[in-house]
Amino acid sequence: MLITNEFEVAAPIDKVWRFFDDIPHVAACLPGTELTDDLGGDKYQGRVSIRMGPVRLRFTGTADIAERDEAGKRIVVNAAGADERGRGQAAMTVTATLARSRTGTKVGVAQDLQISGAAAQYGRGMISDVTSVLMRDFAVNLQDGIARLDRGESLAATAPAAREASGLAVGLQAAMMALRRVFRRFFLPYQAPNPS
Repeated sequence: MLITNEFEVAAPIDKVWRFFDDIPHVAACLPGTELTDDLGGDKYQGRVSIRMGPVRLRFTGTADIAERDEAGKRIVVNAAGADERGRGQAAMTVTATLARSRTGTKVGVAQDLQISGAAAQYGRGMISDVTSVLMRDFAVNLQDGIARLDRGESLAATAPAAREASGLAVGLQAAMMALRRVFRRFFLPYQAPNPS
């Protein structure tokens, strides 16, 4: 399934590009993500932990930079892993594209996700909503991470990455997104036209 998100970062495109080109910095901004080893050659080993409802998933696997286009400000990362309890597998190709905007940099993220096992039972809608919530958190962490590096601070000391992405917070936000989608689909088409 293809999931796309966009957000803006209040920083110049070259600075955001340098940040994206450093996988440990990016991983430090992703909720529930922890890099455990640098395998060399732009390849890393790590863990991703997330709770979706009553199911706690903890994937271990690898991620590597498959493509890096500095002129086009585009980076492609392949990641694959398996749940530590053998309840499923996931593979994802993430493409991040940067473009200048009036406030700094517009970031487009496309995630081509294949998932099996326990997480797959939630379906496209729920997975897409959870991903949107995580991308919102990532955008905030990215902005904060760039500011910390500007101040000469280390991301490793204060990064929220190793913490599991909270099931309650993510689940509630995703449920609210689903309710808004249902409301728009079923109620907005029946609104009376504005008599003007």
